[in-house]
This record gives sequence, C-alpha cells and structure tokens, in this order.
Amino acid sequence: MGILLRLAVNAVALWIATLLISGIYLDTDSVIGQIGTLVAVAAIFGVVNAILRPIIKTVGCAFYVFTLGLIALVVNGLLFLLTGWIADQLGLPFKVEGVLSAILGALIVGVISWVINLAIPDKD
Repeated sequence: MGILLRLAVNAVALWIATLLISGIYLDTDSVIGQIGTLVAVAAIFGVVNAILRPIIKTVGCAFYVFTLGLIALVVNGLLFLLTGWIADQLGLPFKVEGVLSAILGALIVGVISWVINLAIPDKD
C-alpha cells in the first residue's frame, strides 16, 4: 500500500510541476491519458532514483562535500531529464525541455512530495 501511495504522491507532484514550469508538459488532452502518463512517469522517476541515485552519491561523494550538497540540485535535475527521455522513448506524452526546466521540475517535485508525505502518515 505504501508504494502505491508514494506513486500517487509523485504523480501529483509531477502534475503540479507541469502546471508551474513551461519546459515540462504533457502532450495529451484527455484526462485519463494525463493521469496514466503521470502515473507511468512517476513509476519511471521512482525506478531511476532508486537505481541511479545511490550509485551517483557514492561515486560523487567528493563533489557533494566540495559543493556543500548543491550538486544534488544538478544531479536531481539530470535524473529528472533522464526520466523525461525514458518516457519519450517509451512513447509517453511527457516532455522535459532543457536542463534548467529539469532542475526546477526536480526541485518542485521533491518539495511537493516532501510536503505531501509529511501530511500523510507512514504506516511502515
């Protein structure tokens, strides 16, 4: 149940990012298509973060120390950009244009997910 809840939270956060950032958008007009796309992209984003983030943090530990953690914004943005590319390769109508849009989108998704997860208690 917790995984489905986190997937829904990330999908809502992605939807809000598409509303706030002009470089992130959905290319479908149907509501069902948008919901399906957001859930699929949230799943892709979760898998990309689960697999690549620990590897990047381990390999780039010195960069995190030298930049006082600010490199995390760039890393999150690049992972978000990778998510958009994977979604495009899978034929999903989700687009991320540019690194700045990706960094802002990852920041928005991270903050919104954090706020929503604070409001929803974790039963694990």
